[in-house]
Amino acid sequence: MLWDDDGKPLAVVEAKKTTLDATVGKQQAKLYADCLEAMHGQRPLIFFTNGYDTWLWDDQAYPPREVAGFYKKDELTRLIRRRDSRKPLDVAAINTDIVERYYQKRAIGSIFEQLKNSQRKALLVMATGTGKTRTAIALVDVLQRANWVKRALFLADRVSLVNQAVNAFKAHLPESSPVNLVTEKDTEGRVYVCTYPTMMGLIDANLGSDTDEARFGVGHFDLIIIDEAHRSVYQRYRAIFSYFDAMLFGLTATPREQVDKNTYDLFDLEQGVPTDAYELGKAVSDGYLVPPKVQQVDLRFPREGIRYDDLSEDEKTQWESLEWGDNVPEGTLIPEQVNATALNNWLFNKDTADKGLKHLMEHGHKVEGGDRLGKTIIFARNQAHADFIEKRFNHHYPKHAGHFARVISYQVNYVQALIDDFSQKDKAPHIAISVDMLDTGIDVPEVVNLVFFKPVYSKIKFWQMIGRGTRLCPDLFGPGEDKADFRIFDFCCNFDFFNENPEGIEAGGSEPLSVRVFRARVNLLGLLQQSPEADPEAKVAGNTTETLYGEVAAMNPGNFIVRMKRQAVDHFKDRKRWDRLSEDDQRLLNAEVATLPTELEYDDVASRMFDLTALRLQLAVLTADQAAFERYRKRVLEIAAMLEEKTSIPAVAQQLEYLQALQDPAFWDGMDVPTLEEMRLRLRGVVPFLDKKRRKVVYTDFKDEVMGVREDTVLPLPRMTSVQYEKKVREYLRNHLDNIVIHRLRTNRPLTASDLEALENMLASLGENDGRTLLSDLLERTEAPSLAHFVRSLVGMDEATAKQAFARFLDDTSLTAPQIRFVEMIIEQLTSRGVMAPSALYEPPFSSLHGGGPEALFAGRDTVVDGIFEALDGLMPDAKQNQR
Repeated sequence: MLWDDDGKPLAVVEAKKTTLDATVGKQQAKLYADCLEAMHGQRPLIFFTNGYDTWLWDDQAYPPREVAGFYKKDELTRLIRRRDSRKPLDVAAINTDIVERYYQKRAIGSIFEQLKNSQRKALLVMATGTGKTRTAIALVDVLQRANWVKRALFLADRVSLVNQAVNAFKAHLPESSPVNLVTEKDTEGRVYVCTYPTMMGLIDANLGSDTDEARFGVGHFDLIIIDEAHRSVYQRYRAIFSYFDAMLFGLTATPREQVDKNTYDLFDLEQGVPTDAYELGKAVSDGYLVPPKVQQVDLRFPREGIRYDDLSEDEKTQWESLEWGDNVPEGTLIPEQVNATALNNWLFNKDTADKGLKHLMEHGHKVEGGDRLGKTIIFARNQAHADFIEKRFNHHYPKHAGHFARVISYQVNYVQALIDDFSQKDKAPHIAISVDMLDTGIDVPEVVNLVFFKPVYSKIKFWQMIGRGTRLCPDLFGPGEDKADFRIFDFCCNFDFFNENPEGIEAGGSEPLSVRVFRARVNLLGLLQQSPEADPEAKVAGNTTETLYGEVAAMNPGNFIVRMKRQAVDHFKDRKRWDRLSEDDQRLLNAEVATLPTELEYDDVASRMFDLTALRLQLAVLTADQAAFERYRKRVLEIAAMLEEKTSIPAVAQQLEYLQALQDPAFWDGMDVPTLEEMRLRLRGVVPFLDKKRRKVVYTDFKDEVMGVREDTVLPLPRMTSVQYEKKVREYLRNHLDNIVIHRLRTNRPLTASDLEALENMLASLGENDGRTLLSDLLERTEAPSLAHFVRSLVGMDEATAKQAFARFLDDTSLTAPQIRFVEMIIEQLTSRGVMAPSALYEPPFSSLHGGGPEALFAGRDTVVDGIFEALDGLMPDAKQNQR
């Protein structure tokens, strides 16, 4: 029992031994809670646990949920007191000084609906510039005033975004006492803002003991808000959301169809159907964002590359005198051509940068009466490219003394000061040359020019970058001259790429090397234990077992990530478990243990990469995967050949004969697992001596050419999918049963032409710009004979109306019990489904009463059967409504 200071029960804990499922104690704990409530007049919270898994059941509000540990006393008291002090949630309570736009209130209202239905998670999709942070602030404000939330945590992935959020909370909700956990470790407040890595460290830092002194217990926060919820958050930091037992709300500007399935799963949502969405196309049409005007500037070199044969004689001489380093095909001194991907990557051509800058300065939006280029972001390919652009700008515009255009990247010292200066309307720099840093998150309404000087392949990132220019900015060009659009200059064919590849190319979520090696070893050990003849002396299995066991043994249970998987870790800290891994053991190791941190120090990454190659070769031998074997064999041959050139290093020289033997095809004949293990052990220590290849940066001065400028390219604005639209329609109808037209349908009253028109307009509006098409497609896909029929099938029929239609049969005392049940089932089906075809009377569940259908069940009572069919026909919407 966990008691409050006033002697009343806060919580009851039913603990079972670790060999039992924790849920075995659920009912027992509930019965204790029943008794304690009767004794003390206060119902305690319910915990049931087996020491590894712990469940919390606040059964006056939510179903049981798994938690990472027990609440502290004050946190338990807060939950108990909240039962009586929590106020109803009402959109009318939203502070319009924080948010005043309809879609922001709608988004908050959508979350209120989730909370009223005991759902603790929500995901909002809102285009960049539509006020995600302010929406979050207004939401926190209402929830705190209504006593649903005491402390909230706002998480972002960069320090600059944390600073931005803290400033926004201070401006719009100062009474929340916002705390920046990146810089203020011990300050107390009601809203905390932090980066994900910092929060991971803070949780670990205060879990050194199991005392109440830990600052951030599992119940410390009532609400967590994730800024820019996306795949990397899910993959790298989900442990935070598993540790804190809090409501979880996500914010993202990523178009809903581009949000990945793992993110929707995190918020318990159907893929493609967020809690609420307000996207770019709608925001532009509503006048809350400004649209882009696009110019695709076709520079020859970034589009086609550079061919030696196309150069002038002087340029050919320059080409031949360049030091190309490793940037040439093997066996040649100079290349015949350089493809487009090399431009602005490792080859930087002066005239290409100059022509791009010249086009920007001539065609970009100007401010101060046209005398100065407006705030501009140039997206550069890498640090060297950004530095090169800055030098070329300073070369042509020395009067600005190096202040006008500045590189903003993670390699720049005091970069936040630069961002702050760029964010001020009249302060230099006015051109920010960004290397990944301003692609997302930066909020500068004065930005009127975006320059794509690099290719972008991710559709998500592309839209985030475009979002940097969409914000409104009143009086930007003078009193009453507001920002009406922004300019995009694309020098790298990005719009062409997305026109041909609408979904873009998303980078796969590569697993860390340590995880890949661990899983490869688990799979290898499992196969060796199944086929011991492949490892006659059991040396490979022994090495693999000891390595894996060592990693698990070094997993610190004090680490909160390990703590949440402690049952699996403890299981494999028993050395005997490794002698014979079951299939379940292997699944558990791969799914739960492989991703956990260990306190073993890893050696050189090159050695571990070679381990992985060797392990995959061993797996290929055991599974007879010839294609995989050949692929990794070639990689080993390449490594051996490169190491053979390093014989000046004593450790490599000792392996020279072995390296030469490796390259003999005969070495690989009849290859087996022990031989590959010997190879791994002999070479893993010397592969770090291989040179880390670095491309030589080449600077050129060849005359580039603007081949053409294509204006007014149509932007492929995200559109609502049919699945999203159907979900939205279903939710709307369920939540608006009191609508006059819907009420008439449910009570089987005839609809007028104006009723039908109003109903159609209402549903079409849910589909935004494509509503008519989406509604038509939905009716066709569901094969609904009319709009009224479709709506009735979703909202059901009023039970009293259905009973009235069949009252004469229910009142007929001559009917048998099965016959009465048959009529009752019709009423139940109509109440649930709204419509029912006569053919359904011959199918389950009706056929369970009599396989011969209603004629057989009501044998000799033809008038009853006819009456049932007539009543059904009279309840069909299509009998009274106009056909679609």
